[in-house]
Amino acid sequence: MAYETAAPATIRDQVHRVAVQYLEQWVTTRDRDGHSCDPGIPVLAHLVADSHAAPTAVATWARSAGRGPSHPALYDGGLAGTLVGLRLGARFHPALHQVADRVASHLSGRLPAYRTRDVAFPDYDLISGPSGTLLALCTGEPTAEHLRPLATHLVRLCDERELPRLRAGQYERHPYLAWMHSRINTGMGHGVSGVVTALTAALRRLGPDTEISEALTRATHWLIRQAYTDDRGIRTWPGATGPDHRPPAHAEPRQAWCYGTPGVAWALWDAADALGTSTAADWAAAAFTTLAERYDETFHLFGDAPADRLGLCHGAAGVLAIADAFDRHAGLPAAAALKERLVHHLTTQLPSHPPTDWPTDLLTGLPGVLSALLTVTQEAPRTWLPCLGLR
Repeated sequence: MAYETAAPATIRDQVHRVAVQYLEQWVTTRDRDGHSCDPGIPVLAHLVADSHAAPTAVATWARSAGRGPSHPALYDGGLAGTLVGLRLGARFHPALHQVADRVASHLSGRLPAYRTRDVAFPDYDLISGPSGTLLALCTGEPTAEHLRPLATHLVRLCDERELPRLRAGQYERHPYLAWMHSRINTGMGHGVSGVVTALTAALRRLGPDTEISEALTRATHWLIRQAYTDDRGIRTWPGATGPDHRPPAHAEPRQAWCYGTPGVAWALWDAADALGTSTAADWAAAAFTTLAERYDETFHLFGDAPADRLGLCHGAAGVLAIADAFDRHAGLPAAAALKERLVHHLTTQLPSHPPTDWPTDLLTGLPGVLSALLTVTQEAPRTWLPCLGLR
């Protein structure tokens, strides 16, 4: 194990050192024929901007940015992720802003033929769909012209109380996603929570808007109705709900950014805060408190790969980032305590030198873990956090 219990300044310096070493290593060992569409490298560079490694890493990343798949996704190699990297990378290389402006106009121009019934994930979600594209635009200073088309699509998907337009209809015989067919996903990555964070971001940036507010209210009320208390006393959510929905008989170990209480509770709290509904905000904060007070690293962190146990999507880094958001914006004592625990957990699990067998993407790779730690342990820029539906 790399780190023993240490003073905050010592932890901060150690994480910063590993981040710089990682960027240096990435520049010299990356696959020169690969594509660098994911924002993980420029996000990490943005957070260690005082290092000599940051501008070199961004320049190396930018040389192949956008040459991968051309679909408009925040993750999975999409152009929205490239946009995030260009915006953050322009801190070192201002010419990237011009490229980012062109990508932003492309993403918010003529939208793909998104379904509004019997949907698949790319029709609405944060990872591969328009919710993520909208959030990617929010890493810069988006114009109303850029946000409005995507917000209008998401509003339409939330035009009825039970959100029938968000029921999946494309996965009946899918080898991995058949469990989603005829169900509505609740999670941050692929579900209603991600839509809620995108609508919340749109409302904050576009100003008072009746249609967005009403859609956001319907979506948050739907999420509240899906909640249940598991046998560990945690107020939580199933991964998806359908006509035959019944809460799991036992506690589900996945409590992460992507599924479960951390991501859903944050989406609800931030929406309630934007809408000015204190009762709903208090309800969401209480839900997160049940998780924070009962969070069990030996139960809730699992999987064979470090990405599962430590990463932003499934692991401790994502819960840390959400606890930090609840601490900073909601002033939630239980979140502050959980944040301290998870900083210690992550810094005792990370190796002293960057491993070479981790992916380099933001959601599952080491850049995401280091970015979460840097954001929490130093006064780092928070401009990358829309990538997670946070702020």
